[in-house]
Amino acid sequence: MNQSSLPEMLRLRLIVGFLGERAQFAWWPTAFYESSSRPFLDPVFPRTTRLARYHAVVEAARRVHDEHLSFGSYHLFRLPEVVEQDFHGMAPAGGGESLEREPCLIELRRMAGSVSSQSVGPTLVGSIKALNSIETVRAMAAAYLSGFGQNSRTYPYLVG
Repeated sequence: MNQSSLPEMLRLRLIVGFLGERAQFAWWPTAFYESSSRPFLDPVFPRTTRLARYHAVVEAARRVHDEHLSFGSYHLFRLPEVVEQDFHGMAPAGGGESLEREPCLIELRRMAGSVSSQSVGPTLVGSIKALNSIETVRAMAAAYLSGFGQNSRTYPYLVG
């Protein structure tokens, strides 16, 4: 994957993972980014709280996406193993990260750029071969932005 789009894709994953939690849009039933998770996570993962939070949300989002998409398709929370390994190495490990709903929606809008979408449910955004393209990041960001804006779940995916 092109190094320039990898951090942007990881940022998109983090933002959508946060926005999908129950306190924001409730696409998955987790609360790892709420302050109430700190007493649980900090003692168990004192040096890797952010990484534990990230992986827990990714797993919750992966399960929800997998339930709605065909076997063998790729999506923001299930990418080729080499990309997943890169993400693991880039994911933040230290103390708590403060995310807020409105700034994340603004960031999602920025990531979508001029791309717009009215997607609901499973939405094909391209081929896994185009994963290194910033256009793929924009298409995914636009689909999620549309879903959050319409309060309807969308699952952008890539075909192999």
